Amino acid sequence: MPRLMKLRALVLGLICSFTTTLYAQTGPGGESTPAESEAPTGFLSIIFSGGIVGAIMILILLALSLTAAYLIFDQLMTIRRKDLMPEGLSDQVRQCLLSGDVPAAQQACNARPSFLSFVLMHGISELEFGWNAVEKSVEDALAEQSARLFRKIEYLSVIGNIAPMVGLLGTVIGMILAFQNVAATQGTASAPQLAEGIYQALVTTVGGLIVAIPSIGAFAIFRNRIDQFVAESAYMAQHVFTPLRRRGGKK
Repeated sequence: MPRLMKLRALVLGLICSFTTTLYAQTGPGGESTPAESEAPTGFLSIIFSGGIVGAIMILILLALSLTAAYLIFDQLMTIRRKDLMPEGLSDQVRQCLLSGDVPAAQQACNARPSFLSFVLMHGISELEFGWNAVEKSVEDALAEQSARLFRKIEYLSVIGNIAPMVGLLGTVIGMILAFQNVAATQGTASAPQLAEGIYQALVTTVGGLIVAIPSIGAFAIFRNRIDQFVAESAYMAQHVFTPLRRRGGKK
């Protein structure tokens, strides 16, 4: 809840900054001020120099960037070795199973809920049915938990694919408006005026790439981390239940 309130305050602050910049550029009556004919030099001036259409696209990209930042921070706090695979849990469960104390093994898993404990609990629940049932249950648990982790980072991939499209849409609309202005003036628009309209339209493309590149990079990093942790969890589960396999699949 505090994170959501901070995110909302940040969005409101940026919207206020945008409206102030736009008001300064257009004036109180919606007419262009003399400063509009000059090339914008500041960062915010360049960002909001695309007019209403460009500003709308920038706000959409801003929302996507804030969402991507929240997802990245959340995954950094979630996809960690100590949270997914608590240290010593597999050895503790293995010792309990070697001594035949199945309730103690279940209690150890329940006391430290995590990715690995979920997988081990599924295997323990099938002990009475032999090794094949245990192996199948562990595989199903691994697939379920890995799919759950992948679903959370898939949004980063979606944002990385959508952001350039939004930026390109803003650029295309800006180019249409620029050439429409040339057509309306019957070709009397000067080259500097046409160039100004084009570079203002390209601002949204730059914004889309700025949002997409970190999102796709973070998605690739998190995907590799999940693959690594899933493989290590599978190895640990196999190590825990190896004594069962050596005894011919009997409890």
